[in-house]
Amino acid sequence: MPVVLASSPFHFTCSPISSSKSAALLSSFATAAVALCLTSPLPSLAAFPPSSQISLTPPTPYTQSQTLNRGLEDGRIRPCPSANPGCVSTNPKSSSFSFPLVIPEDSLENAVQKLRDAIVRTQRNVRFEVDEDTPSGRFLLVEVDGGFGRDVMEFLVKGDIVAYRSMATKVTYIYPFTTALGDLKGQEERINKIKAELGWSSPSFESMDSS
Repeated sequence: MPVVLASSPFHFTCSPISSSKSAALLSSFATAAVALCLTSPLPSLAAFPPSSQISLTPPTPYTQSQTLNRGLEDGRIRPCPSANPGCVSTNPKSSSFSFPLVIPEDSLENAVQKLRDAIVRTQRNVRFEVDEDTPSGRFLLVEVDGGFGRDVMEFLVKGDIVAYRSMATKVTYIYPFTTALGDLKGQEERINKIKAELGWSSPSFESMDSS
């Protein structure tokens, strides 16, 4: 039966829809909804970076000090790590720079053996980890006792020059300070003992100023 809406100045007549027409309309709406879902793009996940790129804990001086790279870098002695104050290196990029050793002419023939002997005579609990020929020269990596544990010395003998790095493998922090306790003087004294034992020399800023 038609329904007449009399509350409006205009008269609208609403006719009831048959069940067959209702089913047809619902079927059309369902088809359109499925098509919309299939053609619409899924919510973008690109707004979230991959988990591998998310750094939950930024690196601290302490965590950086736990990973100390050893060995040559591009055929050269590495500079001192910024997180390790107990270090000296002949690499000019190092903040704790030291001049390399100069081998006298009469020691060139057996320089490596003399260097090994001087290390054994001046250091404690010496252990030679690496002693090998490389395209850049003869490379030695030595572990010895240090002030806060084991220390590492690296030497690169090439021609009449010995480049080196001496550093502590253990960096000590005292809470809550973030500045490490270093043994820079201990590393310098170690190299000076080896140099004195060998009788070899090395340039210095003082000698360069006086020349």
